[in-house]
Amino acid sequence: MNTETLIENAIEIRGLRRHFPGFDLGPLDMTIPRGSIYGFVGPNGAGKTTTLDLIFGMGEPEAGTITVSGLDHAADEVAVKRRAAYVGPEVEYAQWGRVANAARFVRGFYPETWDDALFAALLRQFQLDANAKIASLSFGSKTKLALVLALAHRPEVLVLDEPTTGLDAIAKQELFAQLLALVGDSERTVLISSHSLADVERFADHLGIIRDGVMLHEGPMNEIVERYCLVDLTVEEESFVFPGGEGLTVIRREKGRVRVLVDRRSGALESLKTRGGRDLRESPVTLEDLFVSLLKKPRQEPIS
Repeated sequence: MNTETLIENAIEIRGLRRHFPGFDLGPLDMTIPRGSIYGFVGPNGAGKTTTLDLIFGMGEPEAGTITVSGLDHAADEVAVKRRAAYVGPEVEYAQWGRVANAARFVRGFYPETWDDALFAALLRQFQLDANAKIASLSFGSKTKLALVLALAHRPEVLVLDEPTTGLDAIAKQELFAQLLALVGDSERTVLISSHSLADVERFADHLGIIRDGVMLHEGPMNEIVERYCLVDLTVEEESFVFPGGEGLTVIRREKGRVRVLVDRRSGALESLKTRGGRDLRESPVTLEDLFVSLLKKPRQEPIS
């Protein structure tokens, strides 16, 4: 039996710490199930790119462990990089002149998994010419090229840092169609770090929300989003006191009308009713609603 099939999680991070002047990452735990599309979101400076860099051995953690496909990211660095692929804003292939030359360079690192037919099909799908000069490509086309070169060797784990930057709506659809196809056999995994919350909510099935180096939420997308609701209510402006503690965030307050984000597990919804809130109307949240509302809170520990 192939023991790789027994690995439950594509990426596991436990107790990760990294200190920089003015910023501390961690302690960070992160669990990315095999066969998932995992959305990794947070404000600028939250620690997303630092986490991705550490996964690929760019920098050394001061504590904690990272495994990719069951392999230690440092001790098994070469094997990890053969199984994983990274696409980010700093990936640049212009030095290889033309698209075909860049492909020959990348192919050399993946002699067993590179798929020439898939590479050619992706070039057609993303409307790229193998003979095109890379330096003359638009920013969006350079992003497409980096995606094509990453997808063509069918990585077990594909890590994407802001992959839709510079892509038009059609190219985004093509990208996510390829990502869905990639994870279709439940063996391959995609980690997307992105500010495009609508794209993450639409395509990711697991989610991690990071802030100030700490993971606030992690788990299946539907469970996290459905845990919360928006509540509009009427209150007596002078006398109404909102429940203390976690579970409720005031989003907007205008005269006697208030909108709040409520954690259904906290009991805050019932507390609003017993304290005299009137005309309560619940509505579902989007990932953007949740993200913005959580950022209104002061720095906090992970939400249980």
